[in-house]
Amino acid sequence: MTKSVSIFGATGSVGQSTLDLIRQNPDEYNVVALTANGNAAQLAALAKEFSAQVAVVADDSAYDELKQRLAGTAIEAASGTDALSAAAAMGADWTMAAIVGCAGLLPTLEALRCGKTVALANKEALVSAGALMIAEARKAGATLLPVDSEHNAIFQALQGGRIDQVRKITLTASGGPFRTWTREQMAVVTPEQAVAHPNWDMGAKISVDSATMMNKGLELIEAHHLFPVGLENIEILVHPQSVIHSMVEYRDRSTLAQLGSPDMRIPIANSLAWPDRMTTNCEPLNLADIGRLDFEQPDEIRFPATRIARAAIMAGGAKPAMLNAANEVAVAAFLDRAVQFLDITEIVTRLLDRYSPPEPSALADIFAIDKETRVRTEQLVKELRV
Repeated sequence: MTKSVSIFGATGSVGQSTLDLIRQNPDEYNVVALTANGNAAQLAALAKEFSAQVAVVADDSAYDELKQRLAGTAIEAASGTDALSAAAAMGADWTMAAIVGCAGLLPTLEALRCGKTVALANKEALVSAGALMIAEARKAGATLLPVDSEHNAIFQALQGGRIDQVRKITLTASGGPFRTWTREQMAVVTPEQAVAHPNWDMGAKISVDSATMMNKGLELIEAHHLFPVGLENIEILVHPQSVIHSMVEYRDRSTLAQLGSPDMRIPIANSLAWPDRMTTNCEPLNLADIGRLDFEQPDEIRFPATRIARAAIMAGGAKPAMLNAANEVAVAAFLDRAVQFLDITEIVTRLLDRYSPPEPSALADIFAIDKETRVRTEQLVKELRV
């Protein structure tokens, strides 16, 4: 029996890796919907290759090109946020939620409401609306599978164990391209340097988050929602080789770690085939060639993002959603060369200090907080430009 699949963010790195795995196992998967932000040409080509039922571009201005490129096929073309939600509501057996940013919130929620399996590669869904997402998944009886290499590693290390027997969870971090750099050196970092991750091939935004270590802060918040062991029992450990993806220590002091080559297709394959395993052509792990594994405590003076994120989840309420939105705006400003690299976490800190909206109780509240945060953060960016 084939598994029906929808991929939200099909033209991004996670989406491309997912489709590569489906290419290797074409008889086991049936593609229902593919979406992209605005790359109509690539999306149309993928929709044709995988005989998707629906192709959706989030950007309405790309709709005409998408429709033209799909002319003569049975593939439905659509655009806009409503079309994304409608595609998610089609109820594929397995949905990859890989739209970057808060744009992925609503379609992820719609997919969860179908009561099927959602593979979560969108950090913002849990960072901004974690309690709501978990509650909706439970209500619908949906299965939420983490795709981030760290959270997928924890998920695998928990197989056969019980969450109430966990003493500690350790999220590993590569440390990014500037792990050994001083603050003075990082003050003049260029966008090109920041997106050049030493181990992983990721998009620009995620690569910059890795360079500031904000990605690890966001992952800390995600882990807090996915694995309820208490925030004080989740720690971060810098591991430059990115071989151990995370660890779970049980109360008997046994520690289980998931190891693998730094290839996102490995955690995606685990999620795509779950509860089974699938054969991949990923590079096997050769510890003899690697030779050594190094570890160090994170330096929250040079990289304050993890400390900022921990404080945000401890404060609760609107703070995590604000953190996420402010960081997105600050990273975009850095990539546009409007602010410096070290300004990213400074902007986020100032925003969290200056803005205190009421605690959100619904998705509409989160969107309102996100929108207002972005406006206020843009103002902070302008202040720094002066």
